[in-house]
Formats: sequence, C-alpha cells, structure tokens
Amino acid sequence: METRANYVLIGAFTIVVSVALLLFGLWAAKYSSERSWQRYMIVFDEAVTGLSAGSTVQYNGISIGSIDKLSLDPQDPRRVVAIIRADASVPVKTDTRAKLAITSLTGPAIIQLSGGSPGAPLLTAVDTRDTPQIQTAPSALQNIADTANRIVERLDQVLSDQNVAHIGRTLENIEQISASLAAKDEGMQDLLATARDAARSLDVTLQNTNATVQRVDQNLVQELPALISRLDSTLARLDSAAGNADAILGENRAAINSFANDGLAQLGPTLTELRGLIRDLRQISDRLENNPARFLLGRDGAKEFEPK
Repeated sequence: METRANYVLIGAFTIVVSVALLLFGLWAAKYSSERSWQRYMIVFDEAVTGLSAGSTVQYNGISIGSIDKLSLDPQDPRRVVAIIRADASVPVKTDTRAKLAITSLTGPAIIQLSGGSPGAPLLTAVDTRDTPQIQTAPSALQNIADTANRIVERLDQVLSDQNVAHIGRTLENIEQISASLAAKDEGMQDLLATARDAARSLDVTLQNTNATVQRVDQNLVQELPALISRLDSTLARLDSAAGNADAILGENRAAINSFANDGLAQLGPTLTELRGLIRDLRQISDRLENNPARFLLGRDGAKEFEPK
C-alpha cells in the first residue's frame, strides 16, 4: 500500500508540473505574440471588392501584416471597417495613409500603406486606443470612378433636353441653308463665270501694265546717260559762273564797302527829301484839280453877268 501511494504522488506531481509547464509556454507565446504585433483600424468610404480576412497589408510595397477582420460600420453601412495586424516595429506615423491597391491585373486586392514623414510622431503615441485608426486616401480605382462619374455628369449636362432641342434647330437651319444654296445654284454659276471673266480681264490689264513698265524702264535706262551728261555740263557751268561772280566781288570789294558805308548813309536823307517832294507835288496836283484858274492866274475866274 505504501509503495502504491508513492507512485500516485509521483504521478500527480508529474502531471501538475507538466500542466504548469504547458500553461507557462502558452502564456509566454501569447505574451510574445502581443509584443510583436500591433492592431490598427482602417475605415474605407468605398467598396473593398477583392479584400478578405487574411489579405496582405503592405507598406510602400513591403509586406508588414495581414487583415484580421472586415465588417460594415454599424452607424453607416456605406463604410467598411478593416482591422489589420501589422508588425509592431513598423513606424506607422500620423500622416501615414491607407488605400486599396492590386498587385497585378489579375492579382488580389490588398491594403497599401504609404507616406509617413520623418518628423511626424508615431500614431500609437498620439492615438492611445488599443486599435489606433489609420486615415485613408482615395485609391486609383476610386479616382478613375470619380473621373468617370464627372464625365458622365458633363455628358448629361451637354445632352440635356434643351441642348438637344438647340442642336435639332441648328440642323434644321443648316438643311434650309443647303436647300437655298441648291436652289440658287444657277446664280452661283453665273457669279463664278463673271468672276472668271473679271480675273481674265485683270490678268490682261496686269500684262499690259507690266509691258508699259518695262518700256518705261528701257527708255529711262537709254536716256539716263544723256541726262547725266547734261546735268554734269550744267553743274560745270554753274560752278564757272559762281567762280566768276566770286572774282568780280573780290575785285570790287572796296567799292562795295564804300557804297555800303557812305552811299547807304546818304540814302536815308535823300529818301526823306524825296518823300517831301512827292508830298508837295501831291498838294499842287490837288490844287490844280480843284481850282485851276486860281492856281494858274492867281485869282478866281470871271463871274458870269446875270441881268436883274
């Protein structure tokens, strides 16, 4: 009995130690796992087609974790909440942004993290919740969809009922103009024929003008040497006359100076006396015209006898 009791104690001790070691291993593994990973929350305002739990999470093209859970926002079902698990050593900053991406044309969808300037603080230091939230950025697919929506809206505005009515009226006006031009085709042909005749007449006129100009040019070229010769002869004569005049002035310079000094000085009094003489002659002429008998005889003319 005593030997059997020892075996029971040894077995019970062994089981307790084994359970304790197992629990310690589980606790250590859990502690190590919690210390190596960091959970983040990402809220998308667009459809996340292609994403699923377990999809890859990349940071600038490097795999840093995976998606733990995808769910709709209970407050707004248009939004999708993604819980990711990322390597705790990855420096996720406050300006880090998350967006949807695809690895290839046929590859699965993933979550791509980008950004994170060196001076920005860590997200975990600012958002102290157990699951900090990473802000999102529009994906390339979302940008394409937004652009397509804007194009469709513009097309709707261009192809509105009012614009379509305007286009219809414009086409009707063009059709009427075409019909009017077709009806006036004969008049247009006459007008074109008249224009061709006018062009021919203008061509003939230009040819005649060109011939006249050519003749004028030829005559001018032929007569130009004679004209230049005559001009040279005339200039030579003028030069000779100028030389003679200069010589005459040089020979009579003393007489000219004497006349300028003495003759011009005497010219003033002479002109004064001449003006006095002209004034006296004008007075005599006036007296002779008014009473010639008195002026010539020194008395008035005889008066006629008038009988009483």
